[in-house]
Amino acid sequence: MIEWLHPGFIYIFGALLIPFLKGKWQKAYLLLLPILAFIDLQYMSTGVFWRIPFLDYELVFGRVDKLSLVFAYIFVIASFCMTIYALHVNRSGEHVAAFLYVGSTLGVVFSGDLFTLSIFCEIMAIASMFLIGFRGTKAAYQAGLRYIMVHLLAGACLLGGIIMYVQATGSIAFNVIGLNNFGSYFILTGFLINAAVPPLHAWLADAYPEATITGAVFLTAFTTKSAIYVLIRGFPGVEILIWLGAIMAVYGVIFAVLENDIRRLLAYHIISQVGYMVCGVGIGTMMALDGAAAHAFCHILYKALLFMGAGAIIEVTGRSKFTELGGLYKYMPITFWLYMIGAFSISGFPLFNGFVSKTMIVESAAVVHMPIIWLLLEGASIGTFLHTGLKVPYLAWFSRKEPACEAREPPKNMLVAMGITAFLCTLLGVYPQILYRMLPYPVEYAPYAAGHVIGMSQLLLFTFVGFWLLRGMLHGTPTITLDTDWFYRIGTKKFIWFCQKPLMTFANSVNNGVMKIASSFVWFSRNPTAATNIMVNSVAFVVLRPFNPVYKRYAQNIDELKKTYPGEPVQRVAVGTGVLLTLVFLAFYLTIYLIYA
Repeated sequence: MIEWLHPGFIYIFGALLIPFLKGKWQKAYLLLLPILAFIDLQYMSTGVFWRIPFLDYELVFGRVDKLSLVFAYIFVIASFCMTIYALHVNRSGEHVAAFLYVGSTLGVVFSGDLFTLSIFCEIMAIASMFLIGFRGTKAAYQAGLRYIMVHLLAGACLLGGIIMYVQATGSIAFNVIGLNNFGSYFILTGFLINAAVPPLHAWLADAYPEATITGAVFLTAFTTKSAIYVLIRGFPGVEILIWLGAIMAVYGVIFAVLENDIRRLLAYHIISQVGYMVCGVGIGTMMALDGAAAHAFCHILYKALLFMGAGAIIEVTGRSKFTELGGLYKYMPITFWLYMIGAFSISGFPLFNGFVSKTMIVESAAVVHMPIIWLLLEGASIGTFLHTGLKVPYLAWFSRKEPACEAREPPKNMLVAMGITAFLCTLLGVYPQILYRMLPYPVEYAPYAAGHVIGMSQLLLFTFVGFWLLRGMLHGTPTITLDTDWFYRIGTKKFIWFCQKPLMTFANSVNNGVMKIASSFVWFSRNPTAATNIMVNSVAFVVLRPFNPVYKRYAQNIDELKKTYPGEPVQRVAVGTGVLLTLVFLAFYLTIYLIYA
């Protein structure tokens, strides 16, 4: 087709009607929008659409190719599952924020120019902030504020970099950018912040655990994966991304060891898994880029499923810390098994979707002869299974003989959403060609080669044995993990203290001084002659004070004048004297002006 309805606009404009619908009508409408967007994707043809002239440039809202379509499909599919999960939520504002978030992400995916990309990135940041704040707690408000400040920094880097890039190249087209000029470094920095690349990552583990139960599920899918999309589009093969991604993969796993909060642990594993994708973008071969896109596709599904399971626990128990959980299998067996499908997927078990995507990136590192990168990625796989696949279910469902608290299965819509997502994780693991046909480059990779299956199975088996032997050492501890956000949290407190105390004291002093000077000018302007005489008399008092008899006689004269004319300036003189002083002042000002003009 020549033109098409932008699927992002279906969400953005459709969100505006949500508050006007109630009950079953609202729920039906919420499900209708993702379905319409999916149908829209089915009828889209590749090409460039929705071109709008802007100054000397052309904004492109619709650049459609295989890369944009694979991300658009998973964003729409994920939004459908997440919407089912959120049907029991009665806050219309939260649904509006979620749909604006999804729609702006699709706007990023189909943006053909850098300015359009920047606009949709800002809408994403603002909409997602509300998914944190709607929880209504003090911690959520504070986390939301830090979240938006970090993303405003990312937006500033992106916009500043775009302006410099356009000045250097004369083009706003969003194609391969590379690191060819100063502006491209700022653009890359903006993308890396959204991708949560250390040390610019702490916003993710800080904000996601404080979001609403359903809002956190939406947050897992869109910001970091849209960042992977723009990195694939703009910076394929940039070598520094290889090392940043490998560090991310290990970094997230290490910090997950320290966490006592179930959603914070899963948040750190988002950082770890996104590291695989960033590494694949840096390797830059066709198989690595396909692996990055495929892993983003699969990660959205299994990470949403994991957060759904964690959210179900919080929904029915009100608890999220491992030290307050345990023994819940008696009450929540269905939730447990659905969660485990997500755990098997993220750990790379054969027959689950993580296996068919993660191994593409690991294999790409081996093909280009990067043994250290290969080793780091394999090591991160061990940590992922250890914590997400073993530690979380053990501490949440089995660690106590008696349940820590009474619980029940979550609302049916939450279980249905988890079931659909779990089915998709399994389907793509069993039939990976469904996914491989959607990828931007031809795929010549066989995930179920004997060597891959045996190697991964051995890795997972020995990890399980190690966990079982050391399971007593992996209990939760009520501690606070210090991450790189410590610096700007402490720095912000110091800055606020400086503004409230020293800076405000100085400002008040300056203000009082200025007000006194202004009052003096007002006082002088009421009667310049008398004011001049008073100032002269004041100086005379100081000068004549050592000569006591003279001073006393002068002071007596002044006192007599004050008694004679109560309430009037002392020694009122002719008006002509004031006029003369004014003219002298103006002449002096004019002379100075002419000299320095």
